[in-house]
Amino acid sequence: MGHLFDPIIIIDQIINGLTIGGIYALIALGYTLVYGILFMINFAHGEIYMFGSFGGYAALTYFVNTGFAEKHVVISVIAAFVVAMIISSALGALLERIAYRPLRHAPRLAPLISAIGASIFLQNVMMLIIKARMQVYPDVIPESFIEIGKISISYFQIFIILSSVLLMVGLYLFIQKSKIGKAMRAVAENKEAAALMGIDVNRIILITFVIGSALAAAAGVMVGMYYTQINHMMGFIPGIKAFTAAVLGGIGNVAGAMLGGYFLGIVEALGVLVMPAEYKDVIAFSLLVLVLVFRPTGILGEVVSERI
Repeated sequence: MGHLFDPIIIIDQIINGLTIGGIYALIALGYTLVYGILFMINFAHGEIYMFGSFGGYAALTYFVNTGFAEKHVVISVIAAFVVAMIISSALGALLERIAYRPLRHAPRLAPLISAIGASIFLQNVMMLIIKARMQVYPDVIPESFIEIGKISISYFQIFIILSSVLLMVGLYLFIQKSKIGKAMRAVAENKEAAALMGIDVNRIILITFVIGSALAAAAGVMVGMYYTQINHMMGFIPGIKAFTAAVLGGIGNVAGAMLGGYFLGIVEALGVLVMPAEYKDVIAFSLLVLVLVFRPTGILGEVVSERI
């Protein structure tokens, strides 16, 4: 048990926690944005993340096979992110239009069932496309490390942490400062009043789905490049954990989703120091139960006037 008190191991695990926490936070933002406006949980969001990961995989594979990636690594990686975001955004918009908009005034259970059905449908679509085989991400960036004393940090970890932070800060500023962001907050506050003020509510809701889906796609590409292997079921557990992160921080609260993602990632990473790694999922779902029982509004709570 001496490793529990080894500061080097603890710091390494915190870095691991920040890495995976950034992924959880990016996916959680999609849940919290949609909930902030529609008061529904988009349980197909994990599959949108999965499709984004496969979009990035397809783009990178094409660039590697044509030899483009060998000469233009940075452009290839950026293009993979763009392709993934376009695919997931289109899928998110399609889901909103087909699976959720017709049920907007139905009982709240109806869109939830529709979301679960969409999740299962998308899983099976991808399973048929890839014939249920594991896919391996192209190795376009050799894994290398920065040594700081006895602490070792990979460039991938730095890239994921910095990219996730920049994306989340960008989203927060967009919501707070831009015209569309203000419209999103107005729709979250009161759809009828927003419509009377000339805001196209349907358009704003569609944009919300597109933004959340694009962030999930970015997370999917990061996970593919970091863990190298992806499959059609990869969205289920991270999707549930991201939902847990959103609830931890305060569902409907953007800052809360960020905090919840990092908190969950760090708790999971430190938890494997005291229990076998295969039980780390237990930590996430135990936290979810505890938060729902003792603080249903989450760590930061849900600020009604600034729901998103």
